Amino acid sequence: QVQLVESGGGLVEAGKSLNLSCQASGNMYTIKSMGWYRQASGKERELVASITTTTTSGGSAKYADSGKGRFTISRDNAKNTVDLPMNSLIPEDTAVYYCNAWSSSLSAESDYWGQGTQVTVSS
Repeated sequence: QVQLVESGGGLVEAGKSLNLSCQASGNMYTIKSMGWYRQASGKERELVASITTTTTSGGSAKYADSGKGRFTISRDNAKNTVDLPMNSLIPEDTAVYYCNAWSSSLSAESDYWGQGTQVTVSS
């Protein structure tokens, strides 16, 4: 099992920045990627950014078009953390942001989710 705890959400004005952080704990042996998803009111959950965790450092990152150039995902395998600095926030970024960890082994695949952290961007 893997536990994920998010932090860093809040209320900010448009144009400002926030840094989301996710702390993972538990059995990380089969975790292949970690990332951030968001769900705005009345909408489906969508990918924001993800990064592979199969190497000791670095990793291959993927971004939704909405965050390219404004968001940068990074990870620290030694600390089991994934950060998402978000710059130039716009009201459309308002959502609950969830940390995700994807586990893959020979026998099964699993998604783990945090409780979510609210990000609200005022115009």
